[in-house]
Amino acid sequence: MADYITDSSSDFTEYWIDLFLGIKGNEYFCDIDDEYIRDRFNLTGLNQEVSKLPTLIDIITDLIDLDSQPEDQRDTLEHNARILYGLIHARYILTSRGLNKMFEKFRNGDFGYCPRINCQLHPLLPIGLNDSPRVASVKLYCAKCEDLFNPKSNRHAVIDGAYFGTSFPAMFFQNFPNAIPIHSKETYVPRVFGFKLHEYSQLNRWRHLQRMKLESRLVKSGINVSNVNGGFIEVEQRQEER
Repeated sequence: MADYITDSSSDFTEYWIDLFLGIKGNEYFCDIDDEYIRDRFNLTGLNQEVSKLPTLIDIITDLIDLDSQPEDQRDTLEHNARILYGLIHARYILTSRGLNKMFEKFRNGDFGYCPRINCQLHPLLPIGLNDSPRVASVKLYCAKCEDLFNPKSNRHAVIDGAYFGTSFPAMFFQNFPNAIPIHSKETYVPRVFGFKLHEYSQLNRWRHLQRMKLESRLVKSGINVSNVNGGFIEVEQRQEER
């Protein structure tokens, strides 16, 4: 009978970043390259946010095992490592590689879709209201209605907005202009037995007038408002194009 030798070590190594990304609620994050994390230039100023920065970097990049640290410090080190990863993440997603990774998540709808009916399930992007940590939680930005929303899940609602930063959506659409949606002029008009409410009709006419003035100024500036990404288009026109 042949002897079978088994290796007690697993063939699959659980890396810290993989474990972090696998935690429920961390779906908004992308994986950061180890080389970017180890580059001290990318970490400028972060030593003021967390203590023992070199140790945390080694934990995140798997140069040292968290279990090798004193037992009474493990929870604190793990907590600070997650904070550090989030702060590095805000910087990484503004790089070319980071933007490409976030584009894939945007295209897959990993950040959810706009709840507004007229936005027709347009994909959202995470955004922070402040670049400093522990100030505001992450919000979701819709480029179609240009509004912000709270995440639906409580797991996402507690994520620090500083882990994505205030500049991310603007940088995202600068790098991917084809992803900028065309805004619809369609708005909901309340009616009673089919008739528009008088006060609302008055307001609606005022809004239409202001929009016409804005479009006129844009046209005079040489901006095509009807046939470019990020412009405005009538619903009937869009249906004809489809």
